[in-house]
Amino acid sequence: MHLKSHLIFTLYTIYGILLKVMASKGKARGISGQYPLVQNVTVTEGATANMTCRVEFNDNTSLQWSNPAQQTLFFGDKKALRDNRIELVHASWSELTISINDVTLTDDGMYTCSLFTMPVRTARAYLTVLGVPEKPEIDGLTKPALEGDDITLTCMTQGSKPAADLRWFRNEKEVKGAKEVNASGKTFTVRSSLQLHVDRNDDGVAYTCKVDHVALAQTPQQATEVLEVHYPPRVQIIDSLAVPLEGQYLKLECVSKGNPSPDPVKWTKDGGELPDLDRMIVEGRELTFTSLNKTDNGTYRCEAGNHLGTSRAEYVLYVYDIPTILPPSTTPPLHSIPPDPTAQLGPRASDPTVADNRDPNALGQHGTDHALIGGVVAVVVFVTLCLIIVLGRYLARHKGTYLTNEAKGADDAPDADTAIINAEGNHAHAEEKKEYFI
Repeated sequence: MHLKSHLIFTLYTIYGILLKVMASKGKARGISGQYPLVQNVTVTEGATANMTCRVEFNDNTSLQWSNPAQQTLFFGDKKALRDNRIELVHASWSELTISINDVTLTDDGMYTCSLFTMPVRTARAYLTVLGVPEKPEIDGLTKPALEGDDITLTCMTQGSKPAADLRWFRNEKEVKGAKEVNASGKTFTVRSSLQLHVDRNDDGVAYTCKVDHVALAQTPQQATEVLEVHYPPRVQIIDSLAVPLEGQYLKLECVSKGNPSPDPVKWTKDGGELPDLDRMIVEGRELTFTSLNKTDNGTYRCEAGNHLGTSRAEYVLYVYDIPTILPPSTTPPLHSIPPDPTAQLGPRASDPTVADNRDPNALGQHGTDHALIGGVVAVVVFVTLCLIIVLGRYLARHKGTYLTNEAKGADDAPDADTAIINAEGNHAHAEEKKEYFI
């Protein structure tokens, strides 16, 4: 009997221990599973934000969502705040999900999910609303700008959250500007300035201001302005012949670039009007010589201008004789000979101070050949005269020696016979040269 009682006591003890263990496990599970779980949410202004609160274990306890002002939005499936933008998505013992449509910047803040246990357990999720920056605007552009002006382009965008970034581009190449950020409530106003020293190369260039922002990943914002620059013209003369020859056709084109477009060009020769309009034809910006001759030699000037200034260019024309030698074979030589740059005749720069110092008669390789031939002829004539003079003196000296040859030694001879005997070159025939005087 005593053994039976002891056995029953032991079984009750073991059962009690098992109940305590199970109770402690259930209590621990309830403590760990009855904490709400939430996540932060980021949306763009005007989009829809979904706020979800979950619990792993719930003993029929209600869930509640509250806004940053601690106003209850939903208690379980019951709507507490009269806001048509807020709707119930899903409600159960383990989850409460709501949606906020057409989100504004005022919805930005900390939201609270509460689990009404004893004590009440809460979790907080931050709703971040991105402010979409407005389309940028570019100010400070002067139309038209003048070459040499200093201008400042300013790009501005408002309503961004966080602050946007502004980038400048000159055509497709990025250039750096100066950025300025100012806060206005929850949003920011961003400005970027770009300073320019305008020249003619900026005419027609597109300057673009682009907005970089996390809310504009799909729809980038930008503004573009095309710069118009007015500048005085620059003139250049392009010829159709490298070496003009008599009888050839020559065309001179006066190329002028300016904005506004320069007025029709004016052609002159040696500071005056064109002399022969029958052979010199002016059509627009072109001066054409139908058949060149020596009378066309001279300095030709084209002049063009607009309201900002006038520019001119000069071309020195020298017409060469037609070559009299046979033309070279068309078969290429074994070793190519580089062209002589002095044989090229081209337009001169549009600097009048330089143009007046050129000598049209001293241009080209043919002028050098004429001078060389003249020098050779002069040297030949001079050498010939020298030879004639030397030869004359030699002949004169030789004749004198021959005529006085027989008289050599006559001064020392006592008489004529002795003088003849002593004469140079006649010793062998002294007897034959004796003369007797009666």
